[in-house]
Amino acid sequence: MELTRRHMLWLGGAIGAGALLTACGGGGDEEPNAAAGGGSAAPVKGGTLRVGALGRAGAITRDPHGSQANESDYLILSLIYDTLTVPGTKPNTEPRLAASWKASDDLKTWRFTIAKGAKFHDGSPVTADDVVFSLKRLRATPAGASRLPGIQAKNISADGTDTVVIVSDYANAELPLLVRLTTFVVPKGTTDKNVAKAPGTGPFKLDWFRGGNARLVRNDDWYGGDVHLDAIEVKIFESPQAMASALLAGQIDLASNVGAVAARTAESRKDIKTVRRPNDMAMPIVLRTADGPFADAKVREALRLAVDREAMVKQVLSGYGTVANDILGTGDPAYDKSIPQRTRDLAQAKQLLKEAKFDTSKTYELYTTEDIAGLAESATLFATQVREAGVKVKVVKQESATFWDKTWLKGDLYTTYWGTNDSVVFFASKTMVSDSGQNEAGWKDEEFDTAYQKAIGTADASERTALLKQLQRIEHDSSGYLLWGMADGIDLAGPKVNGLPTLPGYGRVQLERAWLAR
Repeated sequence: MELTRRHMLWLGGAIGAGALLTACGGGGDEEPNAAAGGGSAAPVKGGTLRVGALGRAGAITRDPHGSQANESDYLILSLIYDTLTVPGTKPNTEPRLAASWKASDDLKTWRFTIAKGAKFHDGSPVTADDVVFSLKRLRATPAGASRLPGIQAKNISADGTDTVVIVSDYANAELPLLVRLTTFVVPKGTTDKNVAKAPGTGPFKLDWFRGGNARLVRNDDWYGGDVHLDAIEVKIFESPQAMASALLAGQIDLASNVGAVAARTAESRKDIKTVRRPNDMAMPIVLRTADGPFADAKVREALRLAVDREAMVKQVLSGYGTVANDILGTGDPAYDKSIPQRTRDLAQAKQLLKEAKFDTSKTYELYTTEDIAGLAESATLFATQVREAGVKVKVVKQESATFWDKTWLKGDLYTTYWGTNDSVVFFASKTMVSDSGQNEAGWKDEEFDTAYQKAIGTADASERTALLKQLQRIEHDSSGYLLWGMADGIDLAGPKVNGLPTLPGYGRVQLERAWLAR
């Protein structure tokens, strides 16, 4: 497996139509980490937040540039190590280890300035050489080309002690978005052998790590401002159900990304806070376009028309979600709501299958996993619904490792999931342009590629919005994605927990402003 799917669940945000060519601090009228259930009370310093996160003991990794198959690992790493930028509200991308950035007129050369006072946990200052080393190490991973698309290692350099220069292969107004993608910074010279012990720059320092569980203590020298909690303890859970039960029993204070079933169970508990993050997770069905039974665009359109999206949201997500329209990036400010919403039309679906001479005598296999709540259930309901259009589908559940090694990027029909859903450009660059390393449907469309290059190479916000809408129309008409709905991200918290982040994707791991009432 290359860039793990759980890894993507944490990634947040995009610049969208309002991409800044020069960043500034703050980011708007709204606090990025708006309190969840915190009221107007002033934060209290101190206390230990006990957090539950999903993961498996056999998939533990300690490498901040590796593939984290566990949400628990990524949560720990994101609190120890800083990325250059982070998700925000206004604008969508805000400074973190990079205090500011500026592009050249041709949008190819970007200069990132390191935040003043940034130090590693051992007290040494963060330099441009450290950042360059870290980005090149990230670029050298098996999925490096997809993590930093259009950026070659030789084109990442230092200018003095506090400025990093990144030269893109092509004009890219969205590059600050890309440096949120696991750009964790470690000291120059860190080796694979000692990376697990490498000091970070984040708001918390590692106290101990045992079998996927960890204790992190406050970094009092963090350049990013006050950290309220004394410590965060992360406990690994193999299922959302076990994690929710631990919260209800008072064994943890926060159940992270626990899912709709647990949220419904906790609805009657007045002492439990529910944090809902709209547009948090996409669970599309992938139909291979390069070859196979779904290569005909008419067949793909027929299956999209055979789906009852309202029923999918109601039954799979227990109503904790919204209907989608086969376009990834529903939270993007440039998302095109003017494109007509697809609704169920069995008669038209049958007609299109007939025109395409689709073989309805065969049974087609839909591969899925149980990596996240609702994924396998969505496959089962999809199979039931398309049967009414004459298409027979057998759901095949695979163990996670087998699925990502054997089916992902290769299968004719399979489920996938993404948590970075507030950027149309993110998905275009990662999964839909012809040469993408993660082109899940094997889709190649020259018109789409051209629209993508024009969009990311356009500095003017209004012009880019128009180009992004063109991009979305092409995706809606012919891509290999059937995106029926968007799942809310759901965290459950105890009564004393305040200041939880409400942003989706990677934004929800920003726990440095969380605090506990006394």
